[in-house]
Amino acid sequence: MQLTERRRLWPLIKPHLLVFDGPLALIIFLIMSVGIVTLYSAGIDFPGRVEDQMRNIVVSFVVMWIAANVAPQTLMRFAVPIYTVGIALLIAVAAFGMVKKGARRWLNIGVVIQPSEIMKIAMPLMLAWFFQKREGNIGWREFAVAAVLLAIPVGLIAKQPDLGTAMLVLAAGFYIIFLAGLSWKVLIGLVFAVGASLPVVWNLMHGYQRERVMMLIDPTSDPLGKGFHIIQSTIAVGSGGIFGKGWLQGTQAHLEFIPERTTDFIFAVFSEEFGLVGNSVLLLLYLLLIARGLLIAASAPTFFTRLLAGAITMIFFTYAFVNMGMVSGILPVVGVPLPFLSYGGTALVTLGLGSGILMSIQRHRKLVQS
Repeated sequence: MQLTERRRLWPLIKPHLLVFDGPLALIIFLIMSVGIVTLYSAGIDFPGRVEDQMRNIVVSFVVMWIAANVAPQTLMRFAVPIYTVGIALLIAVAAFGMVKKGARRWLNIGVVIQPSEIMKIAMPLMLAWFFQKREGNIGWREFAVAAVLLAIPVGLIAKQPDLGTAMLVLAAGFYIIFLAGLSWKVLIGLVFAVGASLPVVWNLMHGYQRERVMMLIDPTSDPLGKGFHIIQSTIAVGSGGIFGKGWLQGTQAHLEFIPERTTDFIFAVFSEEFGLVGNSVLLLLYLLLIARGLLIAASAPTFFTRLLAGAITMIFFTYAFVNMGMVSGILPVVGVPLPFLSYGGTALVTLGLGSGILMSIQRHRKLVQS
């Protein structure tokens, strides 16, 4: 078949194809399977959690498939509208959002949504579009504009307050800016500037946020209060030993010492039951996930897709590193789930969307080369 004929027939064939990047989909499926097994044990006192998570996984894969079938050029066209809508929703949250547990993070528009989740994808989309439009002519002005575009949603999210999500959105935007060619000299300068601003940042932090940092330094100062989370999770991680206590045999989980054991602290349950060997397998799966994403980014055909694929992949890394770090007691406790493993619908759908975008970029590269 001639190339021109293939191009003419492709729009008719494309909607009927079930498109997944095999290696990436397999890795995600394996991590999700580990998550279901762990959730069954962690949520044994929470009836319906496994069934709910199975539905979340189905929805996540549907979103993944839809995103995988959307061309990167289409994503570019929607970058600015999605970012704009996301900012408008964050402003609406600040004005009349729902308050739960002292935080104003949700918006009721017939259904309850958390607009900050939108920015985890909207932010890298927007900045990748911005730098694509200025490819070959990127200087300090462009980086300054990008920093402002990033600071607006990060500030609105931090004010809710939701430090964990603000950090993830900040990381997503920073990865784009760094991959766009930010100088190492500027980066080192930023590190020193952040260090110098820590006293100011400390004073701007909410009381509970300062307490989390202090508990990281010395959780035993309040073992039954603010330090309880870190102490119990590190006990669970350490007590698993090399081979773990066995599935459904974790005492810390089943005696209800581990808080939020189906969501943010599910890694503590996994570590106690499967030990160092299980952790090594899980880490290998995450390394394969990141390696596959970086490979897609390295072979992406355009500046936009390279930036976007690289940022999404590094977001996966940030999720895993921050969650495992806080459960192990080397980072402060923040609300960051373990990707594709923790219970929860919104985060899983967001991760599925990011994975679908990676698959779309990989598929587009193959079409360009054909």
